[in-house]
Amino acid sequence: MLEDLSVKDFALIDQNYLEFRQGFTVLSGETGAGKSILIGALSFLLGGKAETGQIRAGAHEASVTGTFYLPELEGFDFQKSEVSNTVLDEDAEPENIGQWLALHGIEPENNRVILRRFIRDNGKSGAFIDSTPVTRADLSQFSSFLIDIHGQHEHQSLMKVAEHRKFLDAKAGITGEVSEFTALYAELVAKRRTFASLLSDDGERERKLDMYNFAVTEIENAKLKEKEDEVLEDEQSRLSSFEKIYSGVTELNQMLSENETSVVPLLKKIRRESAGVTDLDKSLKSLDERIEASFYELSDIAEEFSSYAGSLVFDPERLSEVQDRLSLIYNLKKKYASSVNAPLSEVFEYAAKAQEFIDLNSDSNNQKDRMKAEIVQLEKTVLQKAALLSKKRKETAEKLASEVEGILSELGMKGTKFCVNVTDKAGSEVTQKCGPYGTDNIEFLISANPGSPVQPLAKIASGGELSRVMLALKTIFAESDNTGTLIFDEIDTGIGGEVAVSVGKHIKNLSKNRQIFCITHLASIAVYADNQIKIEKGVFDGITSSHVHEIKGDERVREIARMLSGDSDTEQSLEHARSLLQKYSGGI
Repeated sequence: MLEDLSVKDFALIDQNYLEFRQGFTVLSGETGAGKSILIGALSFLLGGKAETGQIRAGAHEASVTGTFYLPELEGFDFQKSEVSNTVLDEDAEPENIGQWLALHGIEPENNRVILRRFIRDNGKSGAFIDSTPVTRADLSQFSSFLIDIHGQHEHQSLMKVAEHRKFLDAKAGITGEVSEFTALYAELVAKRRTFASLLSDDGERERKLDMYNFAVTEIENAKLKEKEDEVLEDEQSRLSSFEKIYSGVTELNQMLSENETSVVPLLKKIRRESAGVTDLDKSLKSLDERIEASFYELSDIAEEFSSYAGSLVFDPERLSEVQDRLSLIYNLKKKYASSVNAPLSEVFEYAAKAQEFIDLNSDSNNQKDRMKAEIVQLEKTVLQKAALLSKKRKETAEKLASEVEGILSELGMKGTKFCVNVTDKAGSEVTQKCGPYGTDNIEFLISANPGSPVQPLAKIASGGELSRVMLALKTIFAESDNTGTLIFDEIDTGIGGEVAVSVGKHIKNLSKNRQIFCITHLASIAVYADNQIKIEKGVFDGITSSHVHEIKGDERVREIARMLSGDSDTEQSLEHARSLLQKYSGGI
């Protein structure tokens, strides 16, 4: 759900901030006031085209920011979410908004995301989801989970043929089955790729086997231990610096305790004197205790240095052993790690990967036979399940078309022919083409004029027709559709009277469990709305601007009266507006 929208210097809008609610919201205003500009700003935010011409005259940057509440994220675990990154034959998108966000490393707070997009007069543009910069393509894909815009704007799902399959699958009740099929198909693709690697050039495979066998043997023979290089480097440093260490420790012993002028004997004398004066003045007791503590601490240090000096033995043979061992380790790192300074763990990782290749390829013939048999069996299962999905789709296609035609007739498109075309993907006599969603190509076809042949919906339908087709589909899928916000622009094109009332009624019913925005000139649609936003245009400081604000009470009555008769001042128009609002929206 769209909670708020901030628009700055976009087209004719200088600066506007709006908060929105659930339910049916209508956008109205005089012709030319800029009603579609607000939808254009939202379309821009959702990944539409960014052009410098969208910047308001006199400004250097246009920006749009929106906050979206995503109740479907309630309980979604971003830490455990796993999104398959298997590359399929066709574009397979994340199944839901949670998966999309997890895939892109975005974890919203309080189930809300903030989208922001800008375009500057130098042509530079940018987009963000929360604080994460995203591409226009990413923004467009993500926002398809949030909003459907239907009308003259490009951000609408009916223009994407891939979305037609989702509508049909939802009607057939097979969305879950299709998801399971997609996972099975991904498994088949992965096995085919592994099998293809097994069939690669045998000479190259044998060369790699020899190389990896040698590497594994060499690493195993070295009997390396975890972080052994770090331990040996410390030991080498001690052995190589024996003379400096011995000399330094000897000097420290002399300074600490070797003669009467050393620190410890002097502290002993100081301790005796301190004890004597403390007996005479008890206020010096704390100082005496500190001297005593210092004496014991330094005495202990002196003993440890003396013990360490006694243990020092120069061992040239051990130094040679350490250096030889380090030389072996550095040589292994040079061969099997990123550098001689790399952690020893990289050598272990190389050995593990090499062993994995050996295990997979050493018994290649048997491995190939086993995998080929698995692929054949999996292909049969995939095609069987694809055939079942196709059967259910074809059984449902006519029912869906009939229901859509029935609703379109109520929405002023009587005689419209709507067709759900289900055809097989291109294949050959030997192989049947299959994709991650089955063997079907699915597309909606329409003929808005009786007697004319049906053609692709995206090619021949006007903005108003597209909006009414989508309204029909959304009415049918009111319970199962997950898109939280719908926007209808141009839905009232070429209609009036009872048809307009029917359109308003359909939108009102559809808004019971989602957020709907509608631009309209017709009062018979506007009176059904829960909320109304008015767009007004005026000239301020010599610059034309559009102002957008919510209207309530008497102001809404006057606006409905204007939409009814063009006159918002006569008592007759006002009374008519009040009665319609009372009848269709439950009050003013």
